[in-house]
Amino acid sequence: MKGIVGVTKYLNDNAKMLAHEIVQEISQYPNFKAFKEELEQAIIVYTEFIRFLGKSLLSRENNIPEGLIEWSKTNGKRTASQGERISIIITRYPPTRLVFIDCLTKISIEHELSSEEVVFINKRFNYLLDISINETLLVFEQVKDEIIKKAQQEVLALSVPVVPIQDKTAVLPLIGSIDSKRAEFILENVILKILEMKVEHLIIDFSGIIDIDTIAERYLFDIYSVLRLQGIEVMITGIRPELAKAVVRNRIDFSSIKIYTTVKQAIET
Repeated sequence: MKGIVGVTKYLNDNAKMLAHEIVQEISQYPNFKAFKEELEQAIIVYTEFIRFLGKSLLSRENNIPEGLIEWSKTNGKRTASQGERISIIITRYPPTRLVFIDCLTKISIEHELSSEEVVFINKRFNYLLDISINETLLVFEQVKDEIIKKAQQEVLALSVPVVPIQDKTAVLPLIGSIDSKRAEFILENVILKILEMKVEHLIIDFSGIIDIDTIAERYLFDIYSVLRLQGIEVMITGIRPELAKAVVRNRIDFSSIKIYTTVKQAIET
């Protein structure tokens, strides 16, 4: 069977074999690195892509084959979930494109296609590949952002532990730098945890604070106000001289808050 129809049938019938040959050739490129599992996955991915390409060749319009977008998104999600870097994905596309074009050109010649038909197939391949790349990268970034955001939330949760020390009394040790984001997390999440623990006396210890910005200072005062409205007695400990100066400089009124030098002193009180 000759012509475009013959190429379409050939691509569909031999998709897996062609994918295997393409992956093998790509893997021979200088500086190309991939694990055996990655190459096996690439064969599966390229098998599906070759079939998508075959379906697309039957239309003279730049129609995107049904399923290509979803297929590309799935690839992006899988790659991001496996911990791959986006640079790894991008650097693999140039050799992939070259090997595919050589393969398609060879098949076109074997099926006695005209030069116009060869150009058509290569243009259609490049169009579909670019669409696939865009969708893969977009979803990759979205999934990576979600993974990073989740990790940041977990780090925030670990950075502000509520430690029960005796009946209905707990300590909230603040360590490191407190910015507005971390202070907002305390306001939105830690307070709920404190209420669930039925804490009546909370000691907020500042002795581990390295730095704190102005917005965060006001957030912390808001945290105190919310807890007081819930009937929780709040005590503050460990305010170092430089932090005390910042409080005064920013005119934050801590006069209604019980302040102690150490956690031990607050507990004894």
